[in-house]
Amino acid sequence: MSLRESPFPNGFAEALHTVGWGLVFPCFWFLDRLIAVCISTSLERHRRREEECYLHPLQVFFGFILFLFLFLISTPFAFLGFLLWAPLQLTRRPFSYRHQVATVEMENRNVGWEEAGRVTFGFVTANLCLLPDGLARFNNLGHSQNRALAIGQSIVQGVNRPHIRILIDSPSSSGTLSPSISLLPQSASTSYGATDAQVQPGTAEQSADTVLDGAIPKTSTGGASVNVASDHMNQQQPAKWNCNQNSNQQGSRGRRNPPRALRTLGKAGDTPLEVSMLFPANVDIVCLEEVFDKRAAKKLTEALGTVFSHILYDIGVYACQPCGTCSSFKFFNSGLFLASRFPVMEAQYHCFPNGRGEDALASKGLLCAKLQIGLQKGEKKMVGFFNCTHLHAPERDGEIRSEQLDMVTQWITEFQTMTRQQDEVVVFDVLCGDFNFDNCSPDDRLEQNHSLFNDYRDPCRAGPGKEKPWVIGTLLQQPTLYDENVKTPDNLQRTLEDEELRKVYLAPPVSQGSEPLVYPEPGEPWVGRRLDYLLYRESTLTDHCRTEVEEFTYVTQLAGLTDHIPVGLRLNVTL
Repeated sequence: MSLRESPFPNGFAEALHTVGWGLVFPCFWFLDRLIAVCISTSLERHRRREEECYLHPLQVFFGFILFLFLFLISTPFAFLGFLLWAPLQLTRRPFSYRHQVATVEMENRNVGWEEAGRVTFGFVTANLCLLPDGLARFNNLGHSQNRALAIGQSIVQGVNRPHIRILIDSPSSSGTLSPSISLLPQSASTSYGATDAQVQPGTAEQSADTVLDGAIPKTSTGGASVNVASDHMNQQQPAKWNCNQNSNQQGSRGRRNPPRALRTLGKAGDTPLEVSMLFPANVDIVCLEEVFDKRAAKKLTEALGTVFSHILYDIGVYACQPCGTCSSFKFFNSGLFLASRFPVMEAQYHCFPNGRGEDALASKGLLCAKLQIGLQKGEKKMVGFFNCTHLHAPERDGEIRSEQLDMVTQWITEFQTMTRQQDEVVVFDVLCGDFNFDNCSPDDRLEQNHSLFNDYRDPCRAGPGKEKPWVIGTLLQQPTLYDENVKTPDNLQRTLEDEELRKVYLAPPVSQGSEPLVYPEPGEPWVGRRLDYLLYRESTLTDHCRTEVEEFTYVTQLAGLTDHIPVGLRLNVTL
């Protein structure tokens, strides 16, 4: 069964909605600019000091007056549009769907799965803080539209590169050599976020500065295919250890640095770990959080649509909903965004009814999707279940998050019971998202002990309140987002690999009440707050299916573009 692309039941309702939102949007945009002109990011303040610019107060004053005037004169039209727009939300399906043929094909790693007896799947999750520009600036991030385009192109650049493994046989180094960009075909373009099929990295130092200057990254989708020699080399290597990291950037004058051996935290137990400058290659599903801005969601959809044929966006409900389904009037959607290479057979969204404070303004909730893998085992077709969520944010509201975890468990069970068929082989069941609690803060003990973690496996978790030694926090300190050590992918990579630097730039655990925080315990590493999760479970898979983690990845490619560290997970499923 294929999904309808429009969230409305007919074209008439969709046209009325377009007219209503068209009347509301100018007022919304003027208010957004009114806030944005008054708030500067730390990068903008630093650049004004360097350039000795003294006109900023005048820009703020006249900009405030201009946008306030425009906001006031557009308010009557917005009110009329609101009267048309709000009632239509009761007829709207809580997500939009886009299906298009991918113009850039990725390597199919499941070719010949029958002989191998296994299939492999890659997942990525990231919190992007793509709020309207004025609100994003409260998190020290701005230029949401430019960031959205740069982020989309960066994801495409990472996932669309060859899956390279290079082994080092040298007395002076061990492990795996990072496939440097200098080893891949180069393009003359040095613009950030270029997306040629043959990988155009750009200069690392340009990442945040170029985007926040207001420059739109250049895009090219018609490049030649990647050098076959790289794939051939990849096929000759053992399949156990995968390193997709790029550690050398092409300089602004075309200089190429020599490749270096991969500096990871090591292969810890059964979880190969990587800190990568690029998104993992050949990702199948991408889940993004805090894509609240509709225009930013459109830009992400356009960019990711070249690789991911099936996209769910603008997920969530608006305005007033029936009693018991939402806690209050919803000004924003859920911020969830799902891009998949696999067709979406069915999808269902639930809004949390217990939001409180500023979090209640957004329709945070759970998205459940059933995906058709496109493979068959005998007469049965393979399917997978993918679930993504974004839980309540304020730090001291652990009871609300615990209730939401109860709802997540219940809703996933109901969705899978309703949609699962006898003629299907379930090969993965994944839950991911920004849970807004970590596994090391004393203040998060209630959530850390939730029964969900008895059902779903967390590859980073040693137990309640205890992380595995190699784990890295995923929440950056917002005031230092543009410091030299974290503002480029290469520098952020090096910072994550250095425990002393992590203490400076990653958010520390949260103490419980007035109790003094003792962290870490003697002999334990400093981890920081890990809010972004990728979980999986085997209990719901078809009999005899077994899952193992092929690799877990921390991604630094979005340095300077968001305040979270994206994470990736690749699973091998033995049939």
